[in-house]
Amino acid sequence: MQCLFLIVLMMNTTHAQNLKQVAYKDGSQKLNGLVTDNTTKKSPGVLILPAWKGADNEAKQAAIDLAKEGYIAFVADIYGEGNNPKDNAEAAKIAGKYKSDYAAYQKRIDLALKELIKAGADPSKIAVIGYCFGGTGALEAARAQLAVVGVVSIHGGLAKDLARKNIPLKTKVLIEHPAEDESVKPEDISNLVIEMNEGKTDWQMITYANSKHTFTNPESPDYNKLMADRAWKHTLLFLEEVLK
Repeated sequence: MQCLFLIVLMMNTTHAQNLKQVAYKDGSQKLNGLVTDNTTKKSPGVLILPAWKGADNEAKQAAIDLAKEGYIAFVADIYGEGNNPKDNAEAAKIAGKYKSDYAAYQKRIDLALKELIKAGADPSKIAVIGYCFGGTGALEAARAQLAVVGVVSIHGGLAKDLARKNIPLKTKVLIEHPAEDESVKPEDISNLVIEMNEGKTDWQMITYANSKHTFTNPESPDYNKLMADRAWKHTLLFLEEVLK
């Protein structure tokens, strides 16, 4: 037990040492993002959109790891101060709100992008990666035609309201999809393929065998280390192509 406590303490200390809180706003709503501490020089930037419970350890660790690769990373706050869900039921409710009101989601993503640029990221070299709910957000960043050169959706929700028209998508897209993700229906994938092709998008989807929804998160029972490691390597390869 004491050993476990020390490991958790070291993880939290690492996050505290490498990530700085950034306060920003959407109107009267206060938002609290996290930025890596390598902001003294102009570098390519990566915006991280966390899963449906907000800035979790997976998002924070991704930011730290990306900083080691030479990127300035910013973890977005989509929900705002005082709105982080306490459990899965609350998370489903608030995430569902932003999935339905996709314009509000896109706005929060854009605000975070602006903070990433303020932190020193090269505005011509920015990408977005997102996990779960954040993976949906990564696709919304492309659909909003935000000024990013690439997006990575990691076990994201792939469904889109069919009433929304498919539009040209200039942003390069990588989708990392777990083969056993029960939250994604076969028709969601079919419709996404149509959307990407009609948008004349430079896109690819990698499907990971023997993997359930949150396969990249070490704190999840779905965690598949082999496939998670492969997915991270694919993410880094994609970022290297679009940002360097």
